[in-house]
Amino acid sequence: MGRMRLLEQAGGNTAGIEGFCIVKSALVKVNSKGSAYLDMIIADNEGEIDAKLWDYDALRHGVYDPDQVIKVRGSINIWKDAEQFKIDKIRPARDEDGVDMASLIPSAPFDGEWMYRELYDTAETFENDDLRRLTQYLMKNNKELLLRAPAAVKLHHSMRGGLLYHTYSMLRVAKAVCPLYPALNHELLYTGVILHDIAKLSELTIGKLGLAPGYTVAGQLLGHITLGVAAVSSTCELLDIPEETGILVQHMILAHHGVPEFGSPRPPMFPEAAVLATLDLLDARIYEMYDALKTVPQGTFSERIWALDNRQLYQHHLR
Repeated sequence: MGRMRLLEQAGGNTAGIEGFCIVKSALVKVNSKGSAYLDMIIADNEGEIDAKLWDYDALRHGVYDPDQVIKVRGSINIWKDAEQFKIDKIRPARDEDGVDMASLIPSAPFDGEWMYRELYDTAETFENDDLRRLTQYLMKNNKELLLRAPAAVKLHHSMRGGLLYHTYSMLRVAKAVCPLYPALNHELLYTGVILHDIAKLSELTIGKLGLAPGYTVAGQLLGHITLGVAAVSSTCELLDIPEETGILVQHMILAHHGVPEFGSPRPPMFPEAAVLATLDLLDARIYEMYDALKTVPQGTFSERIWALDNRQLYQHHLR
């Protein structure tokens, strides 16, 4: 990671640096003289730094946990050839601070509420009432998590709002593709796009800031494909949606990774399912490529990218 934004803004002035950041870790330790101090790693969307609050007193300074947003004031010291932030003042962020979360953690480029509404309103246009009810029910029941959930722990769209961003991007491409293939049932395809990753909300442990440090027990043992099929099945039963309609949507979720080695026990077996799997792979691959190339100079190659079959990528000059 690079240097934190608040440190960069300080320029050459290493005294009196002040700004908002998030707590990545916070431990109370004891120094050689028996005095307690707070050992922290603080971060924003540009980088992170080791931080220390000496002569720490919980009653006076407060207690801090990972993923908490805080305001700090302090100065930069060099310790063992590395920068260290000496905290002079610290407090939790307040609502009236109006902290821009996009400045603190990697975030989708669009507002979560806006992306949610784009997806929800698309379902509102469906003439097939069963697909509309199924899609909107699952969206409404999961809205709070959807607004902040990432799409992954480390790979594509692993950012605050990344799941909605991935879904919204796929929906835009689906809307462009459907006029080219008029035989496609566009409402069925849009349903598959909107719901294909809905169970990542159950698969990932999603923090209050919108990042996923790991997987739930169900996520580890079952995965989002199995959990998604189960969620659609139970919702169809609850809403009395015809069995065949439910099976079509379940198959699209089951097959959206395309092949068994990527987690799909069945290949796509009708056109809408095939298009969904193609769009999912396309959006994930394009995101991963641009993410890998963003720091690569023109005319050079990236390091080998594990998520892209261990290939190197070329940064050409026509960009």
